[in-house]
Amino acid sequence: MNTAISTSEAYNSNEERLAFANLAKEIAAKKLAERREENDKYPFGELFTDAIKDAGVVGFYGINLPADHGGVGMNAGMVAVILEKLSEIDASLAGIVFTNAAALEILRAASESADVSEIYKSIKSLGATPLAFHSYEGPDEIDMPVANKTGTSIIFGKMNYVPLGGIAEYAVLPAKKQGENGFSYYLIDLRDAGVQKSKPIVSLGLHACPAVVLTMEKVPALLVGTAGEGQKYFLSMRDQMSVCAAAMALGNMRGSLNDALIYTADRYQGGRQIIDWGQVRMMLANMAIETKIAEACLAAACQEMDCNMCGWERTAQAAAIHIGEMANRSCTDGVQLFGGNGYMKDYPQEKRMRDTKQIQCLLGRSLLRKMDYIAEIIKEK
Repeated sequence: MNTAISTSEAYNSNEERLAFANLAKEIAAKKLAERREENDKYPFGELFTDAIKDAGVVGFYGINLPADHGGVGMNAGMVAVILEKLSEIDASLAGIVFTNAAALEILRAASESADVSEIYKSIKSLGATPLAFHSYEGPDEIDMPVANKTGTSIIFGKMNYVPLGGIAEYAVLPAKKQGENGFSYYLIDLRDAGVQKSKPIVSLGLHACPAVVLTMEKVPALLVGTAGEGQKYFLSMRDQMSVCAAAMALGNMRGSLNDALIYTADRYQGGRQIIDWGQVRMMLANMAIETKIAEACLAAACQEMDCNMCGWERTAQAAAIHIGEMANRSCTDGVQLFGGNGYMKDYPQEKRMRDTKQIQCLLGRSLLRKMDYIAEIIKEK
């Protein structure tokens, strides 16, 4: 397997960031690689609760939590480094870390114009338990629950796809008051008696990043930030977390390339290694080139974000969409290079293909994000 560090990791190579990257590689190798196929059987098999717990113990759920509230206090670029390394082996745990980080980015966005100290006090257990959030849908794709009009916030209604809703203690969820323009985000205690959770939903990929349907009846909730500002907070979160979505797709690309190189070198056809056949080498070359392009694209997006360059938000969004599409092509080629085994659950490429499709849904469906992207450009003209 290729042991060289990626371009994005090289950019983030100060001691603390490199330490987290190495930690992610170690957890992926020890906790994910050996049981990758078993973990993917959830919810018909056991959930890898030990790996989820370990991710919290080492601080992965507090990377972008402010240091004043017990977190590491770094930005989404650091989260991206971790997600890339996890996704190279198994993207399911990366999906859990991503979901939690997205919820924290909503809190960060709200804190820029409002006092959210009470919210941070309520999530003291974050070191062991991640936050639930609608990380695979945009607000315009959600049938939102309803908050009461006056007094203490009370939530009613249903959300149909909430990642980590079955294992988290708290969720950051959108809700809308009747007759009010816009929507707001609220912190919900998922242990409240008014919260009902469905059985885990079987998704296309990332099976071990579990999601459920939440039904809420008179559930107390803490308003996050300012009422009606939910869309503003979501867009801010989407800009930050776009580099993380891109990192997960890149990790899947690199894992596909590494496994394809090993597989084609070990298999023979016509008396010689498959890797010696011209068409196979051409497919491997395409995978390697697109992986390198994705590395450069992500590194540029991270650098622009860290330097707060003008227009970094658009670069991050474009990187997430483009790398997601390249990952889809790369994983498809990976399936072909494995031959019939590429469709078998006994080999990792079948899972990577499904995971890549699921990753493309992060922050909302890619087609909708494309339409939002061009709408912003047209609006400026």
